[in-house]
Amino acid sequence: MSSVNAGARLDRLPISRFHRRIFALVGIGMFLDGFDIYLASTVIGTTLKTGFATMEQCALFVAATFVGMMLGSLAAGFIGDRYGRSFTYQMNLLVFGLAAVAAGFAWNMNVLIFMRFLMGLGLGAENVVGYAAVTEFIPARLRGRWLGILAMIFSMGLPAAILLSTYIIPSHPAQGWRTMFFIGGGAGLLVWWMRKTLTESPRWLESVGRNDEAEAILQDVEEECRRGIKGELPPVVERPAGPPPPTAISALFRRPYLSRIIVGSIVLIIINAVVHGFVIWLPTFFILQGMSMSDAFRFALVMSLGAPLGAGIAAMSADLIGRKPTVALACVVAMAIAFIYPDIRDPYLLPLVGLGLTAPIFVLMALLFGIYIPELFPTELRLRAAGICNMFGRGATIGTPFIVIYLFDTRGVGGVTMAMEGLLAILALVLVVFGVEPAKRSLEEITRIGPITTMLPRRARPAKDMSQG
Repeated sequence: MSSVNAGARLDRLPISRFHRRIFALVGIGMFLDGFDIYLASTVIGTTLKTGFATMEQCALFVAATFVGMMLGSLAAGFIGDRYGRSFTYQMNLLVFGLAAVAAGFAWNMNVLIFMRFLMGLGLGAENVVGYAAVTEFIPARLRGRWLGILAMIFSMGLPAAILLSTYIIPSHPAQGWRTMFFIGGGAGLLVWWMRKTLTESPRWLESVGRNDEAEAILQDVEEECRRGIKGELPPVVERPAGPPPPTAISALFRRPYLSRIIVGSIVLIIINAVVHGFVIWLPTFFILQGMSMSDAFRFALVMSLGAPLGAGIAAMSADLIGRKPTVALACVVAMAIAFIYPDIRDPYLLPLVGLGLTAPIFVLMALLFGIYIPELFPTELRLRAAGICNMFGRGATIGTPFIVIYLFDTRGVGGVTMAMEGLLAILALVLVVFGVEPAKRSLEEITRIGPITTMLPRRARPAKDMSQG
């Protein structure tokens, strides 16, 4: 038994001001991460319309984002497991904020593409570290809900980016996209300053032998929770001691983690291709089909509301029915709506059906990125494993913009949605057949279960405390 027992002590706590404070600090950064990732959906359409960029340069702009995010995800994994979650989280936000401000001063598209690559380094790292940090603080019984809410905050960056773009860009197309970068970068630097007090994860501190620091943080957290409930905390549930967790990265390429790396990489490759091959390109599709810039942004804004809606559904269903059933249902719904979407011509019905398509896509986005992947690996390897999965996910979609252009030019929006249906079918099959079900299990227990488990989550034990979560 560990002298600190951080996992069991954190899992039995009620939700307190401490949890909400950590969640708020991470959530603000995740919102800005989403805002600037999805800013691409308005920038590529605007720079194309104003002649600042060609279609090929717009594709390079999106591809540069993925190259940066791929490298940033991988680097954040190694740095986060070596130097801690707090240090890594601060570093990536600083890189992203400075690069975003610099992007607003770009004098040609090639400079903007390079700055976008630098932004991608920070954006990719933020995504990996943010979800993992919250994963290690929230009790197991509520982890899916809170991570789903965090993903919803992240996904709100999409409608926020499009809404601001709708008011800022059409009136000054040549300069409006620069203002958008200034807003995102300036806000990122402000949050970087606010987050200097972000608490380090006791689970990580214990995993690297810094037990005194872990114990001090846990005692402070427990005391804050006691004040919140005005009483004694639930007893720590003793867990059977298992084999010592692996620390060498080579463990990720042996059972049981190899199958998780493969499944995690495949599902992130697919959901990245779906989101960044369809959702991000929506305003551009509308503009290329002859719609005005203002109308295109308004249509895309309505559809983008499906992003926080879908993430909210993921937050509610992840713990209730489990991760795998939620993924399967979302894939089926998205495939059905994608099948009819290209035939919709009514200008009022089109954005509503598009909203219906965006929602299940972001159920998958929230659940896979925000909830599922960070749960699969032990604390000692969590960020490196998530970084590797994200590296493959981002890296394999570097070519997505060029495939989208080809499909749109040769088969229109119908060709894009048909490809999306096929990818979603593969995603559902891979996760349901080969994925594990982490719902209602402690992080320490998840590391010990086999590569293939039942479709349904484990039955929850009766709660021993009246959590406010």
